[in-house]
Amino acid sequence: MTLVLTDDQLMFRDAAKRFAAERAPVSQLRKLRDDLDPVGFSRTLWKEMAEMGWAGVLAPEEHGGVGFGFVGAGLIATEVGRNLSATPLLSSAVLAVTALLRGGTTAQKETLLPAIAGGDLLIAFATDECVRHAPYHIATRCTGKYKLSGRKLHVLDGHIADRLIVSARTSGDTGSRDGITLFLVDPKASGVSITRSSMVDSRNSAVIDLRDVVVGEGDVIGTFDKGAIVLDAVLDAGRAVLSAELLGVAEEAFERTLTYLREREQFSVKIGTFQALQHRAAHLFCEIELVRSVVLRTLQALDAQEPTASSLVCLSKAKASDVARIATNEAVQMHGGIGMTDEFDIGFFMKRARAAAETFGDQYYHTDRFAQLSGY
Repeated sequence: MTLVLTDDQLMFRDAAKRFAAERAPVSQLRKLRDDLDPVGFSRTLWKEMAEMGWAGVLAPEEHGGVGFGFVGAGLIATEVGRNLSATPLLSSAVLAVTALLRGGTTAQKETLLPAIAGGDLLIAFATDECVRHAPYHIATRCTGKYKLSGRKLHVLDGHIADRLIVSARTSGDTGSRDGITLFLVDPKASGVSITRSSMVDSRNSAVIDLRDVVVGEGDVIGTFDKGAIVLDAVLDAGRAVLSAELLGVAEEAFERTLTYLREREQFSVKIGTFQALQHRAAHLFCEIELVRSVVLRTLQALDAQEPTASSLVCLSKAKASDVARIATNEAVQMHGGIGMTDEFDIGFFMKRARAAAETFGDQYYHTDRFAQLSGY
């Protein structure tokens, strides 16, 4: 499989690049943060993004989407990363849509997917319960027919979601892959308590407490007790798209740094002529190109549902997390004192790189998971 974008994909990428730069730049995120915006993104702008096909990028055309697959979602995410655009793309258009496509009933798909694709419905995926990512460490319990009780952490866009997809243990012990079931939950239902927690990168997250929340058999997504099959697919989708976003963060931090090196003078000389800085920039350029290749290959593998897709996801997330860290560190250091100030945008890229790297597993988590998938 060639690592080359088709003409349609190039057109889609260019449209996303223009839109993100013009309508959702870093300055918008700064304003949302400074205004203490209660939502965390612009709902009006999200509707415009939905019209561009962003909200329905993974949803098939028969359900109101554009069906552009993971490569399309990755192209959008890269531009989101370059501009630090505040959107519910990951939570609703990627995680929720993947869950419905992989485990939703016909009725769930027909009802929910068109609303998501149109930008009218936001669904948050609530699964993590530990401070660090541990996908099968689920203590939230489903008892009887059916009542959910437990606590979910780091729920992306959870405080403004119209629906929740919650993982709960229907059998087995905490930490077991077996015995997990996914449920659709109304956040306004009795027993649901949601607390917003603003993250270091000024993005949305929430803590969700469930206390005897009643759900029905029609709210089950996937097979009862075998929800880990859908859970794995959803998390891999999120990790791959996050890798693409981290690529965008690294690219933009690098390009801004190159511009600064060409302009900044010390001792009446452009600092970009200093050989030590040139070596560091050259090394970073090569690392970013490696990330670009592995991210595209991973997205292609997910679209083709290749057996090795999960291993590629691990490779992609680990490499993208590491390189985004290096790129933002180098950006701050090469900008010098001004790079440490809040008035300069570089700090926003560093914060986003750190938060995105931790989400759904950092480089160490995925290095270990890659080894396990390889039989070690």
